[in-house]
Amino acid sequence: MVVSGRQTGRPTLEEVAARAGVGRGTVSRVINGSPRVSEQAKAAVDRAVAELGYVPNRAARALAGSRTDAVALVIPETEARLFAEPYFLDIIRGVSAELADADKQLLLTLIRSDKERQRFEQYLAAQRVDGVLLVSIHADDPLPDQVRALGLPAVLNGRRSAAEPVAYVDSDNVGAGRSAVAHLAGRGRRRIATVTGPLDMYVARCRLDGYRQGLAEAGLASDAALVATGDFTEEGGRRAMRELLARTPDLDAVFAASDVMAAGARGVLREAGRRVPEDVALVGVDDSAVARHMDPPLTSVRQPIEEMGRTMARLLLQEIGDASEEQPRRVLSTELVVRASS
Repeated sequence: MVVSGRQTGRPTLEEVAARAGVGRGTVSRVINGSPRVSEQAKAAVDRAVAELGYVPNRAARALAGSRTDAVALVIPETEARLFAEPYFLDIIRGVSAELADADKQLLLTLIRSDKERQRFEQYLAAQRVDGVLLVSIHADDPLPDQVRALGLPAVLNGRRSAAEPVAYVDSDNVGAGRSAVAHLAGRGRRRIATVTGPLDMYVARCRLDGYRQGLAEAGLASDAALVATGDFTEEGGRRAMRELLARTPDLDAVFAASDVMAAGARGVLREAGRRVPEDVALVGVDDSAVARHMDPPLTSVRQPIEEMGRTMARLLLQEIGDASEEQPRRVLSTELVVRASS
């Protein structure tokens, strides 16, 4: 096994599972003393543990009744981004509330550089937490797989791809884009643009897919000139909106893939003398405080962010208590909240 670029020599839970011919969850149950394992599977795991010399540090703590009682919430973003975006704060609020009910300590970790990532991997390898929650993960991020290789339960907020192997809690992002466009088309808008999130994030690609599906369902042609890429920040929304106005000055609606980007787009529209909603209707995603306090108040697709945080923590606690062979997955529904901007 490799941690922070160094060979540790310690066999992993996955290697034990492969040697025993069972799933990772079965190995976890055996070393945690769960009764939900057949005698045949238990014997195979015990044999593989002995042959490989596997030392189940986390399991040993559990059997001794001395877990760390700590869970890491990892957000690979800067402090400025963390505190500027209501999304992260709502996730933290939900996670914190659920863990407090379970008497677990929450360790908030921001990863802003490769050095900090390596330091965190070393921290995990020392088995100082019982599980990990990960937020804002991009498609090429190896951290979820590294966490699992260490034998630690992990739950993602969102997915890296449609084939995500790690447990996750997500919202219906395709539905969010589709409902936003259906609403705008229903208001008579015909040149509907979109500001996407970074397209190396599955959430952004799903909202873009929903936008395109919404156009097709409304009988509107998809036009690449009406698509601009943002980065889920207000400044990213501003840049994308300037790009859209330069390319397609006749646009009459914008679906921004987050409320924060919609706020940036709103500022540019105002600078350009475009009235919202008279000239350009505007819809965001999240239904955050940003949406409620904009002028005019922003129509937004609500996703249950705090509930997502609670559900993530709940699934992780279940995995810590009794690891299952199947990785749990939850997709929560979204709802359009109509306000004056559209």
